[in-house]
Amino acid sequence: MALFPPKCPVGPEERVWIEESMAWLAAEFGLGVLERAPVLPTAEFFPGPYRGDEESVRAVIARLCGYLEVAPDRLTVEIEPDDGEQAMVDGLRLNHSSRSAAGHYRRENGRPVIAVAQRQAARPVALVATVAHELGHVRLLDEQRISRGRRDHEPLTDLLTVHFGLGVFTANSAFNFSRNERGWSYSRLGYLTERMLGYALACYAHRRGETKPAWSRHLTTNPRAHLKQGLRYLGEHPPIS
Repeated sequence: MALFPPKCPVGPEERVWIEESMAWLAAEFGLGVLERAPVLPTAEFFPGPYRGDEESVRAVIARLCGYLEVAPDRLTVEIEPDDGEQAMVDGLRLNHSSRSAAGHYRRENGRPVIAVAQRQAARPVALVATVAHELGHVRLLDEQRISRGRRDHEPLTDLLTVHFGLGVFTANSAFNFSRNERGWSYSRLGYLTERMLGYALACYAHRRGETKPAWSRHLTTNPRAHLKQGLRYLGEHPPIS
């Protein structure tokens, strides 16, 4: 018996929810996506120049449609102009923390519509995480796999991005801590904590038969640590199948 047995990075209720939800996603969308390489912030997956303009944003959205198996011609895509929130904060010289919706999904005239805030263009990793989440709504809600009234539909949509190999972006965008001349500030994006996303990525890697996934080097410090801890735990406590 190990002197210090591996500990799960999340609590019992979160562990069960993540394992059951990841198993549901695998049953619902199949295991084929687990056989392809995870999507990473490299030129292999996002080739060509990125200028941060509307054309570049739409090119990223089109590429993500391929990764999440959504036909682009099904969608209406809206790029929403900057609402001036950050400029106001800068003018007041205040630290800023935000968990605001950087994108949203709706149905209009019988078509799914995803909207993305233009300000996300300045943060490509957060842009990918936002678009992946909204396309996840298309896969879950527009395809009527779940109802909008389902209590956990937003966090489940974050988990869907992990199942489809985009979890590095979701995890790296979950918490952003930065410093400027006025002090420290932070922002959150998405509905899951870094610990939950780290464990979800561990479940993803475990299903792929990976014990030391090379792609983990693309994760920021906290999600990578939670992933490693989760994999050690799963080595002795296999997830719900």
